[in-house]
Amino acid sequence: MTGGARMKDAAADPELACPISPVVDIVFSRWTTPILWTLHAHGRQRFVELERRITRITPKVLTQRLRQLERDGLVVRTYHPEVPPRVEYEISALGLSLRPLFATLAEWAGAYLPQVEEAREDYDGRA
Repeated sequence: MTGGARMKDAAADPELACPISPVVDIVFSRWTTPILWTLHAHGRQRFVELERRITRITPKVLTQRLRQLERDGLVVRTYHPEVPPRVEYEISALGLSLRPLFATLAEWAGAYLPQVEEAREDYDGRA
């Protein structure tokens, strides 16, 4: 494939232009990061516990995100056939493999978010 053809394919397919975009779609969608962070920080959780810890998420969205995370292999759902039934969620080994990524992002946030906020204030002040 020539360089021009490769660039044309990359323009048509965002995954070729940016090979990490599938990872970003999986890990950094709206509620995925708070769910994974909570499960990592607090261990196995019931749905209600997750709902309490992750404020502003609706039950419908939490259900959707948990199903997607289970489908992606990042979360394990355990059903306990009791009366009443009990369901628990925990981060999987695959989900735990994201720990270095989250640690790096937390480090970056601590070091650079003040600069981002300053840049925003400067930008907004020019308007």
